[in-house]
Amino acid sequence: MDSNVSLKADNQTIVVELENVGFTRGEIDRALDWLEGLTRFQTVVESAPMLASASIRHFLADETERLGVEGKGFLLYLEQLGILDPINREIVIDRIMALDPKDVDMGRIKWVVLMVLFSQPDKKSALSLLQDMILSDAFDVLH
Repeated sequence: MDSNVSLKADNQTIVVELENVGFTRGEIDRALDWLEGLTRFQTVVESAPMLASASIRHFLADETERLGVEGKGFLLYLEQLGILDPINREIVIDRIMALDPKDVDMGRIKWVVLMVLFSQPDKKSALSLLQDMILSDAFDVLH
């Protein structure tokens, strides 16, 4: 979120550092592929015709199964708050579908939304709102 920070590391340096802290090469490759897919899908979706904000999103059976009722409700809630727009919603759904099905839960869905918003500098305010929401939920559990 801080525009003054720049990350200058090549993939090989990142791989070595992640291996040094205990990640396997397979885990690292999957994560890097997932991030590359995020960038690739953002480019494709952003060059497509605009999606109308009043449109209704019909979920495919696989998407419904992966997201569950709670996940779909969360994405709709974020759209209603203005945190997600239709384009970012599609990016989020694509990246959730790229995860291993057994890894998808509400925590992962929230992290995917955070990653999508974090990857877009013009979404700082939406990212801040979502971070505040997630942190307040985490602290509510502790009380």
